[in-house]
Amino acid sequence: MSGGRIPRLLAAAATAGLLLLSSCAQTVGGTAVSIYENPFTVAGLPVTSGPSGPRPGIPDSTITVENAEGTYSDLLATNAIDDLEQFWAEQYPLIFKGSFTPISTLISWDASQDEGSGIRFCGDRTGGIPNAAYCTRDDSIGWDRTILLPALVDAFGPMSVVMVIAHEYGHAIQHQSGLVGDDTPTIVAEQQADCFAGAFIRHVAEDDAPHFTINTSDGLNGVLAATVAVRDVDPNDPESVHGSAFERVTAVQIGFTDGAGACTGIDEDEIDARRASLPQKFSDPDDSGELPVTEDSLDAFTRSFETVLPVADPPIVDYSGADLGCADAKATAPVSYCPSSNTIGVDVADLAEQGMPETPQRGDILPLNVSGDYSAYVLFASRYTLAVQKEAGQTLDDPQAALRSACLSGVITSAMSVESGTTDLEVWLSPGDLDEAVSGLLSDGLAASDVNGTTLPSGFSRVDAFRSGVLGGKQRCDARYS
Repeated sequence: MSGGRIPRLLAAAATAGLLLLSSCAQTVGGTAVSIYENPFTVAGLPVTSGPSGPRPGIPDSTITVENAEGTYSDLLATNAIDDLEQFWAEQYPLIFKGSFTPISTLISWDASQDEGSGIRFCGDRTGGIPNAAYCTRDDSIGWDRTILLPALVDAFGPMSVVMVIAHEYGHAIQHQSGLVGDDTPTIVAEQQADCFAGAFIRHVAEDDAPHFTINTSDGLNGVLAATVAVRDVDPNDPESVHGSAFERVTAVQIGFTDGAGACTGIDEDEIDARRASLPQKFSDPDDSGELPVTEDSLDAFTRSFETVLPVADPPIVDYSGADLGCADAKATAPVSYCPSSNTIGVDVADLAEQGMPETPQRGDILPLNVSGDYSAYVLFASRYTLAVQKEAGQTLDDPQAALRSACLSGVITSAMSVESGTTDLEVWLSPGDLDEAVSGLLSDGLAASDVNGTTLPSGFSRVDAFRSGVLGGKQRCDARYS
């Protein structure tokens, strides 16, 4: 936030000549499903809580992979390639001219080897390169089996590896079909590949993949969280060509919801439309975008909330703690809303801790969460939105209230953009704030909870509701969740 903020994460290493890891109508029963349809399902699929990962008892793929050692990571990647090739054999003729041709070469490498050593991939030695990539020059896909893929499994589960490989195969599909060319902006190619990966994950969720299964609650949440983790970290870096977490998750969800054919519609105009007036870069490269959480800053936010979503009876903010002894709602630390007293209770110290930027630990490859000051401020905003709902006479203790909270928090977030046209604000959105909000929605989901802190198990639906408010405004929230 400005008044500032943005988190910093580790990026995967780059290799020359590669399209790197960055990373609308699906039909259900013959009916097209919009990304803004029923929030109580996941893009038309039921919310499930079963297993996610390799199917037990299924023989591993026999596809040849150069330099593979048969590790768990190698097996995940190879089995993913096998399932992807079956998926694209069916999908490719429906979207593009001609028939599908499988990838030419697959390569596994050991990134723990010294830089300048190791097997070659796309002309370069792979030692010290923890990455996965598609190489256009020889139509090959390669992955690091020792650092990157195990880190993904540890942080987000085995389906995150499948997601990454699906993204890289998306690049292969672009190359084979001629969908992208030398003049295609990299961010378009990357978000198309994210979208193709989302379409394949939908295929898995529909129980159509031979080697893998995924549930649509924590399993799908983990896949989306992995997408957040490999977002562009520094918006001012000229090498930031993959998109923010907000953009990348959106691209994945377009593919998951509307199918692979919709991914071909992602171009510069479509991405610009999704970006709307949201901040893309810092005017001052030295700006961290971080605004410490204090009573003064929360007062400034409260006044800004009242400008964006005014209510006749503004809630009182009580800084003595989150537990207000409320008669008609449970405490939701670190910030609560009590309808009977129309009071927001805040534990400032705990909320400030929630808003601390995550510090990567030595040896970390991928962060589990994207955190920063807006991780805290969006929670505060979500409790204010309960006062807005109360004044409108809406229920506060059901799934609709939870999703309205997320949606209206998105409205507040978007209005705080400098270019939104909203005046009289004391705080402003910074690049990276949306990513912090999305990460929180996928992890604890408190910003998409009702007055008692009850949220939906589907992070997909929580993020979808928040994005509806960001891009569609209060009118969209009212239409969806009235």
